[in-house]
This record gives sequence, structure tokens and C-alpha cells, in this order.
Amino acid sequence: MNEKTLRQSFTILCCTLLSCAIYGQDIHFSQFYQSPLNLNPALTGVMRSNQRFVANYRNQWASALGANAYNTYSASYDQKIQVGTYDYFGVGGSMWGDVAGASRFGMTSARLSGSFSYYMNGGLRSAHYLSVGADIAVTQRRVRTGDLRWPSQHNNGEYDPASGSSEDITNNNILYPDLSVGLMWFSIFDETNSLYVGIASAHLNEANVSFLNSDVSLYRRYTLHGGGEYGLSSTLSLVPGFVVMVQGPHREYNFGTSIRIGIGEDTGEAFQVGLWTRLGIQAAVSGDGGTNAGSSLHSDALIFSTKFESGKYGLGFSYDFTTSQFKQAGTANGSFEFSFSYLINQTDRRKFWYPKVHG
Repeated sequence: MNEKTLRQSFTILCCTLLSCAIYGQDIHFSQFYQSPLNLNPALTGVMRSNQRFVANYRNQWASALGANAYNTYSASYDQKIQVGTYDYFGVGGSMWGDVAGASRFGMTSARLSGSFSYYMNGGLRSAHYLSVGADIAVTQRRVRTGDLRWPSQHNNGEYDPASGSSEDITNNNILYPDLSVGLMWFSIFDETNSLYVGIASAHLNEANVSFLNSDVSLYRRYTLHGGGEYGLSSTLSLVPGFVVMVQGPHREYNFGTSIRIGIGEDTGEAFQVGLWTRLGIQAAVSGDGGTNAGSSLHSDALIFSTKFESGKYGLGFSYDFTTSQFKQAGTANGSFEFSFSYLINQTDRRKFWYPKVHG
């Protein structure tokens, strides 16, 4: 299959899915550990500073889709509010957006997040916490209908707008509320050893997201994630992590590890390099919610990641090497991501009481 044919097939596939009012799958970042409020609202305020700003950007399949590539962005701010001696609240807000295709199909979401972290027990440089969180959002879904191409408008692989007919999209701009909850447990054993595991559920209200004035509920998304840090020496440690996302018939498994090298003890400088993999199950969905029985687990991407830390600042970069069948579109059809974090007012005297991978 050549690149032109693959692009045409991909366009037809996207249009077909839209015409069937597909139950959408959420955004995802390969650097999931660098997008805490998108991952789990229980992570709000869980950090080594009193305030935090994080920004993310992802560009996917640009070499195959050109100007119609997938673009995803996110920005968040959160802060910690101490309660008593050891407990604390976390409050914050975030915004993310996603856009793809000639029709500029996309979503924009603005949300408010809150959490409470309860100190269970610990010592001078150790602690065990249970954190519970929730968020509420307003989300917009939109599509530019004039630029859609339908299967009936293609003859022998060539697009002919005068042939066939287009679908009647009665509402190309949808606004709906969205609710999520999350729970996380984390333990800090000492300066270079920690462990955490969390679970979250998004889209609790299962909003109607159909463009065709039919009843199409957004699938709930369930997220299980975990990781930590394992110190090999005073300047070298492993930072493993995993995330499992389940949304309707879709499954995503992302796991791997980074090696963290301390290069400036006084300045807090460190460098991470890591290798991750993403596996998935993505079944086709019909208008009545049915799925194909033949769906199976497949390799989606091999991910190379780096991160540089310098005091309050963190800068991450990752690249996805496509390993799915879409790699036929070209050798450079992967995805790249940037992440940026800024920690504000680092005055927390319990500087080890947080899962380090999340800032």
C-alpha cells in the first residue's frame, strides 16, 4: 500500500467513524507521568513545592498527515494547602485541547481539580499517604463539516465532491459537563526510594457526545497507574512507571523505566533517559455500540524519553517510534512530545514526602 492510498484510506476511515457517531477515545500523552492532573485528580497538589505549573504538547503522525496531523496540548496549575501538621489539600485547574484532520475535529476541556492527602504514618524522612481527588470540567467537541469527505464521494480511490452525498450533521458543536474521581496511595521510604499506585475514573456522568442528535454516551475511562524510584547510589536511580487505560472497547498499556542521573547535588540538576512501550486494543465501534470480535492486542509504539531537571525547572522530550500497521505510511511517522514544569515557592520542609516522578 503506497502512501497516497494509505492517506485516502485513512480519510475514508475517519469519515466512516464520524458518520457512525463513534464513541470517542480520550487524549493520551506518552509522558503520562508529566501530566499529573490529566492522569488522576488525586495527584492535585502532590509535589515537592507549594505551587506547580505544567505544560505539555504532542504532535502525532505529521509526516503522513501533514497539516492535518494530530496536535494535543495541555496546561495546568495546582497548589498545596497545609492542614494541621501533616495533611494537606490540593487545588488546581487545567485546560487541554486536541485537534486533528482536515475537518479540524477536536475537543477543548477546562477543569477544576481538588484533592485531600491524609498522612497515615511515617518517620523523619519517610511517610505514607492516601490521597483522594475529584474534578469537574466543561468540554467542547467540534467538527468543521464543510471539509469532511465521505466514502460515497470517492470513485476508484479518487475524491469527487460532485458524486455521492454527504451525511447530515445536525450539530457540529457540543458542550457538556464532565466529572472524574481518583484515589492514590504513596510511600516515601527515604531520599531515593518511593512507591505509588493510583486509580481514577473519568466521565462519570457519561455525557451524550453525538453530532447527529442521537443518543451516544461517552464511555467511562478507568485508569490504573503506578511507579516510583529505586536508588542504585546517591546519584543514580531507576524511575519505572506504568499506566493502564480502559475506555469501552479500547485498551492502552504503557510501561517502561528511566534512569535518573544526578549531576548537580547543590543545584538539584539531574538528567533522565528512558525507554517505554505502548500496547493497545482498539476495536471498531458501530452506531449501536457493537464491537468487532476479532480485536487483539498489538504493539503501538516504542518510546524514547529524556528529561532535564534544574532546581525549579523540568524539561522533557519524547519520541514515539510507530510499531503498528500505520508505520507503512513512512519511516518518520511517529510522534513527539514536549513537557515543561515549573515549581514555585519550594519551601516545603518535608522535601522527600512526595512521589518524585510527579515533580
